Amino acid sequence: MQFTAKQIGEFLNGTIEGDENAQVSTLSKIEDGTAGALCFLSNPKYENFLYTTAASVVIVAKDFVPTQPTAATLVKVQDPYSAFSVLLDKYNEVASMNSEEVGIHSSSFVHPTATIGKNVYIGAFCCIEQNVVIGDNTKIYPQTYIGADSKIGKDCRFFPGVKLYKHTIVGDRVTVHSNTVIGSDGFGFAPQKDGSYNKIPQIGNVVIEDDVEIGANTSIDRATMGSTFVRKGVKLDNLIQIAHNVEVGAHSVVAAQTGISGSTKLGENSVIGGQVGIAGHLTLGKRTQVGAQAGINFNTEENKQWHGSPAQPLKEWMRSTVIFKKLPEVDKRVRELETKIAELTAVIEKMTTTQTQ
Repeated sequence: MQFTAKQIGEFLNGTIEGDENAQVSTLSKIEDGTAGALCFLSNPKYENFLYTTAASVVIVAKDFVPTQPTAATLVKVQDPYSAFSVLLDKYNEVASMNSEEVGIHSSSFVHPTATIGKNVYIGAFCCIEQNVVIGDNTKIYPQTYIGADSKIGKDCRFFPGVKLYKHTIVGDRVTVHSNTVIGSDGFGFAPQKDGSYNKIPQIGNVVIEDDVEIGANTSIDRATMGSTFVRKGVKLDNLIQIAHNVEVGAHSVVAAQTGISGSTKLGENSVIGGQVGIAGHLTLGKRTQVGAQAGINFNTEENKQWHGSPAQPLKEWMRSTVIFKKLPEVDKRVRELETKIAELTAVIEKMTTTQTQ
């Protein structure tokens, strides 16, 4: 399919600089742009590619002013990154409409008590257990397991190898990437007098609300009792551990290799960097921001930024980092001062001894 710069501008409510009849038929990164490609420029670090790209159309910010001539037609919008994501979403939607992925592959097992909606796709070697409900237009890719009594909403996508344990609840428009496990047992063991551990049965479930996306190889544990919640609009990266009875607040974003311990509540609209560790039974306020590799072992207030391990408020952490970098220099100066003090002390002692004599 082909679109003109004018059509794209109208769709994004943007303005055109250049040839409004320039046509595009594919999407690409600005550094890889070729004739007929649509790109975007959001990060200033990539501006130099704007002047060398062969792309036909580039989406830029409204206030962007080129410092060199550009061959590409510019579509100016409020937020280039968001605008491009809207186009990607539309592209996916069109691709899905044209896809023939509908129906149940002959190698898959679907229990007779399962309820399958309209236009559902279930790929090869899937297993759908008893009393499962799958909503309309959902796509279940090969080697996926859906445990008994689970419910999956409309327009979901489960990529190959996803595993849902029994009683898992998934809302509408949820995407789960390959090899993610949802509903595995929470990490609950009772220490015994002889040093051994007795497993505590995990009888709860996991609830994933609407418009959530979960990356590959992520684990979300079922609750000991009640539910582990991933609220609406949450975006989880790859390789994340969400422990039992955790609640991830609506529209929060969590980056790769983060671990959230049991019964912790993460406030809505929070942003958690990569490799962050969050201890259990905590409450993190709304719009909490945590920098990469930070360690959180205390409750936090709303609208706070935290860095370091153990974590500190952002400004304190920045000051501490500056001091830390200067420690070798400070250590050298302290040693020099100690030497001078020792020399002065020796001189004073010698003078005192002489006067006494």
